Amino acid sequence: MNRFFRIALIYLLIFFAPPVFAFGKSKHEKVKPQTQQEVIHLDVTKTEGENTSAEKIKKSDDWIQKDTVRDNVDTEFSMFDHLFDTDKDFDHPFKFEEESLFGRIYKKKLERTSIPSFLLQDELTFKYKKGPVDRVQFYGAYQGNFGFDFEGADYDTDYGFGFMEAGVVGDFKDKNTDFKLQFNFKPGENRTYLQGLVTDAYIMNTRIPHHKIIVGNSRNQVGFEGGMGSYVLPFAMRSQISRTFGNTRALGLRVVGDYDLVDYSLALNSSDRFFKSFFPGAEFTGWVNFKPLGKTDGKYGILVLGGGLNAGHNDTDYTVGGAYASYRYKKFMANFEYAIADGYNGTYRSTDKAEGFYTTIAYRITQKLHILARYDQFDPNRDIADNKSREYSVGLNYFIKGQALRLILNYVFCDNENSEDSHRIILGTQILL
Repeated sequence: MNRFFRIALIYLLIFFAPPVFAFGKSKHEKVKPQTQQEVIHLDVTKTEGENTSAEKIKKSDDWIQKDTVRDNVDTEFSMFDHLFDTDKDFDHPFKFEEESLFGRIYKKKLERTSIPSFLLQDELTFKYKKGPVDRVQFYGAYQGNFGFDFEGADYDTDYGFGFMEAGVVGDFKDKNTDFKLQFNFKPGENRTYLQGLVTDAYIMNTRIPHHKIIVGNSRNQVGFEGGMGSYVLPFAMRSQISRTFGNTRALGLRVVGDYDLVDYSLALNSSDRFFKSFFPGAEFTGWVNFKPLGKTDGKYGILVLGGGLNAGHNDTDYTVGGAYASYRYKKFMANFEYAIADGYNGTYRSTDKAEGFYTTIAYRITQKLHILARYDQFDPNRDIADNKSREYSVGLNYFIKGQALRLILNYVFCDNENSEDSHRIILGTQILL
């Protein structure tokens, strides 16, 4: 039996046991969300005259607690959880008031930054009375970046796409089965346009409490940031280990468990990337997050300790291991992620023994304005001396309408041991429709 299959079996035996035990309630049980009137009723416990100064201060900071994400499960599947946010019960989505589309968008209160939000969620959500599908939401996503590069005496500018996507998520009438289909219109290297066109194409079942069973082509959880969705990334670019080892999809079977104290993702996939071949080999991807403060409701902050493995065969064997730690308290966040590879299968394959890590600190000055900094080091081949690259990044994010309308400013200094140092300024705009 191959090495990675033995490791995969151990992961499955250890971490598929949690369904038997009670780690806490799931965050993603399908329930009809409260209406705005219900929320107001639940929040009002005192009259305005009875509020103390301390209570007013606490209320003004309530957004900090509501706008905090604990793990990748929150961000990756939030679209399904918010399919029923709209209270409209319509056959066609465009039965709205006579107010203009721009007026409706302007008045929308999209303030959360920890999960994706969409400007046209109500307008592009359809409910069906007949057929197996209950409701669908269409969406589009675009991020464009102006780059200003300085390398020695050379100066260059460019415009690139962070992402350019469109898709649909839906819910079947049995309320336990969902689906997602997403298209990527950004050209990629080392593949044809059609090979990179379909990204997400899967069916998901949530019948087992606290779990999601996913069959199809879905995001591969190689590392924490490497498995994170593009719409909530803190910087315009991923870290070096994330963009080298992760940010891929794979075709296969995936089990996601989600509890207060632990969440995990276990997958058996084809090692193919971008539909280049039918089945070049098998692959196991496992990632586990422990959340020691998961039952304290954020009183002492949010602590996440994670680790995982990606191992398989595609022409040659490859193994990528990683570890992650993060802590969030009120407006402050700090994290650290390390990864080491003996060959890898990311956006391209390599037999090199690579290694890297990054660490980030961030502070939310206001709900709309976030400042952050990152140190990022990567060794593309541990068998070669003096070839590390280090990136020092600082950034500002201004969220006009949550992640649905966001402005990005990044500065990156690249310190390269085997080439000339460089500077890069990135001005980005993100729009989620």
